[in-house]
Amino acid sequence: MRTSIGEIKNNEGKEVEFSGWVHARRDHGKLVFIDLRDRSGLVQVVFPPNVSGASDIRLEYCIKISALVKRRPEKMINADQPNGEFELEAKTLEVLNKAGAMPISVDTDGMEIDEEVRMKYRYLDLRRNRLKENMLIRGKVTKYIRDFLIDKQDFVEVETPILTKSTPEGARDYLVPSRIYPGKFYALPQSPQQYKQLLMVAGLEKYFQIARCFRDEDTRGDRQPEFTQLDIEMSFVEREDVMALNEALLIELVEKLFPEKRIQEKPFPRITYKDAMEKYGIDRPDLRTDKNDPNLLAFCWVIDFPFFSAEGGSASGGEKTKWTFTHNPFSAPKPEFMDDLLAQKNIAGILTTQYDVVLNGFEIGGGSIRNHRPEALRAVFKIMGFEDERIDSNFGHMLEALGFGAPPHGGIAWGMDRLVTLLRNEPNIREVIAFPKTGDGRDLMMNAPSVVDEKQMQELGIEIKKINKK
Repeated sequence: MRTSIGEIKNNEGKEVEFSGWVHARRDHGKLVFIDLRDRSGLVQVVFPPNVSGASDIRLEYCIKISALVKRRPEKMINADQPNGEFELEAKTLEVLNKAGAMPISVDTDGMEIDEEVRMKYRYLDLRRNRLKENMLIRGKVTKYIRDFLIDKQDFVEVETPILTKSTPEGARDYLVPSRIYPGKFYALPQSPQQYKQLLMVAGLEKYFQIARCFRDEDTRGDRQPEFTQLDIEMSFVEREDVMALNEALLIELVEKLFPEKRIQEKPFPRITYKDAMEKYGIDRPDLRTDKNDPNLLAFCWVIDFPFFSAEGGSASGGEKTKWTFTHNPFSAPKPEFMDDLLAQKNIAGILTTQYDVVLNGFEIGGGSIRNHRPEALRAVFKIMGFEDERIDSNFGHMLEALGFGAPPHGGIAWGMDRLVTLLRNEPNIREVIAFPKTGDGRDLMMNAPSVVDEKQMQELGIEIKKINKK
């Protein structure tokens, strides 16, 4: 049975079996030394002359050995390595698979390599220790969140559909044509927003999901067409309840999984949108007192956002102002502005229950208390200029559901990719995603998007027409 390198300390003096990759190789004539790597770590292996084939193995060969676990002499202990006080004396060697010439090295942090080359060979890039650690800690973060919400807070985890309905929620939808219903389309969810609210109507009261989300956006720097968010919704809550729960989770997660980090201020400071814009010129201020400290975390909440903004940036002029939501059309106004919303007046002055949590100048999450009464949600769309027919066509299912005793509810969504990026001090979210796409949405490893077979197109009733781009 295979033993992992991380279990070496428990097997001193025993002959056991190890499998992994050749990380480094040193041929000293009669003796061949390698560093053997598996997911759990590195260890030096010594091949005596009687072990055949040792001279032929090369970097990144996948091998299996049986070996005696030996403690190294005191003067030969490598204190810089977790397993530096041990070495393996090989007894047998089996090459499980050879490796050709590597297109990229995997024994560095990879930052010296062109990113597009790394993404093309991502399955090799992930062998490097930095990315492996990113994947491992991301899994621990996810588990910690699940344990906190399920075991400590009595939440239920629910998976919501990936194939859903296209509705105007901000960004463009990714559309999926239906073969069975020609001319009709599903959409991939920009978020589980409507489903999680419907789960509150259903009476589940406390929901969360580690959700995949999809947005067909133009190239926007550190964004991905598909991303992961922690999605939370709670019934019978006010803004303070949601913020308190999320602040407690963030503090506990950092202190347990990232003890080297220091949270600058607890509880998190709160800043109104107006004050943030006047003082910092941005609604996601970086409040760190020492921006050169990589382990300093400055969280804050930004609250009291305007509900609506005038399209084109101005609410004045001769023509009727066109309004759009600033964050989420399903948000509720602050209670003191509900009458204004229903009367569709003082639109520029209505403040919403939206709250954003910011870390070191990056928005890592945002949410709001929702409009749980159908007439309030309809008023939002009326202010945006939607006719009743369009409102009913796009959101009739939501309005109907809210009319069946929907409880007050609210929630939040964290950007998991961005949070882990900041906690790992990485330069961008691609470093914490196993198989990322480029900023312009290409998968260089799988060569996607790609042309599909003409027969598939015919089955879907789709014909490609050339678009003249100016």
